[in-house]
Amino acid sequence: MKNQAPLKLLGEVWADLQHPDLIWQMLALAISLALAWLFARWWQGKTSEEDGKLYGASTRLAFPLSALLLAAMAHELFEHLQQHTKLLAVAMSLLGSLALVRCCVYLLRRSFPAAGWLAVSERWVAALIWIGLALHLTGLAPLAIGLLERVSMSVGNTDINLWMVGKGVLTVMVTIVLALWIAGLIEARLLGVQELDSSLRIVSVRVAKALLTLIAVLAGLSLVGIDITALSVFTGALGVGLGLGLQKIASNYVSGFIILLDRSIRLGNVVQVGADSGVVTEITTRYTVLKNPTGVEFIVPNETLIGNTVQNQSYSDSRVRVAFSVGVAYATADVSAVLRLMEEIAGRHPRVISDPPPRAFLQSFGDSAIQLELGFWIADPEEGQGNVRSDVALAVWDAFRERGVEIPFPQRVVRTVPAGS
Repeated sequence: MKNQAPLKLLGEVWADLQHPDLIWQMLALAISLALAWLFARWWQGKTSEEDGKLYGASTRLAFPLSALLLAAMAHELFEHLQQHTKLLAVAMSLLGSLALVRCCVYLLRRSFPAAGWLAVSERWVAALIWIGLALHLTGLAPLAIGLLERVSMSVGNTDINLWMVGKGVLTVMVTIVLALWIAGLIEARLLGVQELDSSLRIVSVRVAKALLTLIAVLAGLSLVGIDITALSVFTGALGVGLGLGLQKIASNYVSGFIILLDRSIRLGNVVQVGADSGVVTEITTRYTVLKNPTGVEFIVPNETLIGNTVQNQSYSDSRVRVAFSVGVAYATADVSAVLRLMEEIAGRHPRVISDPPPRAFLQSFGDSAIQLELGFWIADPEEGQGNVRSDVALAVWDAFRERGVEIPFPQRVVRTVPAGS
């Protein structure tokens, strides 16, 4: 007799399937689904993405809610006519669960717009909810829970079974999602505070996410009834593993927090580490991304930035000096006029700043030319230095050709001495 109660609804549905009234329930359900589908298509065409939140929520809920409403109307009509309605009742529960799944996933997508895993996990979430709903409606949930509780094992002084593990996983996932949503709100608030340094904002967001996730995991395990002290063996083994095999990874994470806190390297800085150089485009807790003017990105471990000398061209001042040398012939009449011409050409370039102004110098007296050096300053080294150096050098070359200033090249005179002379 104990097993008859859980199967009561199944027996009622099976009785409906054998009753002639079933065809009317199936027809009413089919009409409800068809009309709901047409309404959803019409509503999707009426609204547009420009409507923002209304478009996203309404298009996802239009079909299940309209189908649920039509099925409920048919259910009430059939009950008024004193006909069987168990099939419609089950359909209403499934449609309600579909609306609930889509609503939850939509809220999660709005809270975590960059999370690509939501699209993949939506089907699994829907399947789990429908399975749980089916077990609840059929009354088989106690039997399924009892079977899961029979599979157990002892961890320390705590007995853990499959039902506890499943409930714990679900609870921890829900608490983690809630914690990440709160962390997202904190991140949005911190990123909106322009007075706070960007590095401090990044480290504050990551510390908040880590702490909230840890609190969520511990709270989820406690809610399930798992003794946190039973995990002491695991945490001890994890600490040993970090000390032995994962020390490089741990060092990179610690170095990342140090970089973010002391602000020695910031987003937008032009840095060089060994042979790798570029603009800092991203700083994570494990690595830093450098992007050079050619588009190549270098992923540098944070430990490397802490333990080696780093050339930061924009640490305290973004201005960078660019220089190149050129030789003029010894027959040049007025070298001082040539120096002033070079300074004037450099000053006309839009990226060259006027403070400090461009300066040209007589560098040395070479074997075949007088070596001159032109130096100028730019305030945007992240845009590249080779391009502005090339522009100014090409302008100097054109000006020298127009004014007849010769740029000599090394010459060698080979004299043949006759034998015996």
